[in-house]
Amino acid sequence: MIEFRTVTKRFGDAEAVSALDLVIPAHRTTVLVGSSGSGKTTVLRMINRMVDPTAGTVEIDGTDVRERDPVQLRRGIGYVMQSAGLLPHRRVLDNVVTVLRLNKVPRATARERGLQLMDTVGLDRDLAERYPRQLSGGQQQRVGVARALATDPNILLMDEPFGAVDPIVRTELQDELLRLQRELAKTVVFVTHDIDEAFRLGDRVVILEQGGRIAQQGTPAEILAVPASDFVASFIGADRGRRRLTVVEQDGRRIAVDADGRPAGVLDATR
Repeated sequence: MIEFRTVTKRFGDAEAVSALDLVIPAHRTTVLVGSSGSGKTTVLRMINRMVDPTAGTVEIDGTDVRERDPVQLRRGIGYVMQSAGLLPHRRVLDNVVTVLRLNKVPRATARERGLQLMDTVGLDRDLAERYPRQLSGGQQQRVGVARALATDPNILLMDEPFGAVDPIVRTELQDELLRLQRELAKTVVFVTHDIDEAFRLGDRVVILEQGGRIAQQGTPAEILAVPASDFVASFIGADRGRRRLTVVEQDGRRIAVDADGRPAGVLDATR
C-alpha cells in the first residue's frame, strides 16, 4: 500500500500539490487523471523519490520513502514513461535487462529473464538484437514495460506511457496492460490526461484539480453514477451527454447510443 499523508509540493512560489491525503491500495491499478497543471506526474514521482515532498510524507507499506536510498528505491520500483526512455545505443534485450545488470545479476541469467519478459509483454524474441530505432512506437513501449518488470517489482509507475502512439496501438497496449495486471497483480499507479483511458484501466480513478487537489476518487462506476461536482461532471463529459447512454433496436440488435445518437456499443444478449 502507498499512502500520501498531507503531502505538499512547491516549486519556488508555485504549489503543485496541496495537502494531499491519498491511499493507493496494493495489487490494483490506480489511475491519476487530470489536465495539465493538476500535479498528477508530481504525485507519481514522489513515490520513487524523483521528487521529494516539501511537507508531509509518502509511505510504502508504512515506511517513509525518504528513509530509503533513492537509487535503491528506484531500482525496486518499475517505471514506464511516455517516450519509453530506451537507451538508443543498446540493443532491445540489453535495454530490458538494464536494471538486472546494475544489480549484478549474471549475464546469462539476466539474458534468460529478459527473453522471458519479452514473451510476457508480447514481443517476438527475434527483436532481441535490434536497436530501438528499428522498432515501432508500440514495440518500444512494450520494451519499456518489459524493462520495468525485470526485477519483478511490487509497484509499477506509468507516466502517460501510451500517449505518443496512434489510437489503434494505444488500444492494443491498454489491452496488454489489462492482461498483464490480471496475471501479475502489481500495484500500478498510472497517469493520464484521458478520462476514457482512466475509466478503462483503473480499478480506482483519482481525478485531480489544479494544485493536486482531489476532485473525486472511486471506481469508474461510482464516479459515473454520482459526479461529485460540476467540475467532475464536465471533466468526464457527463454534462455534455457523452456518458448518458440509451438503448435502441437496430436490425434486431440492441445498440447503446449516446445523447447525440452516436453508437457506443452493442449489448451482449448472453449476459
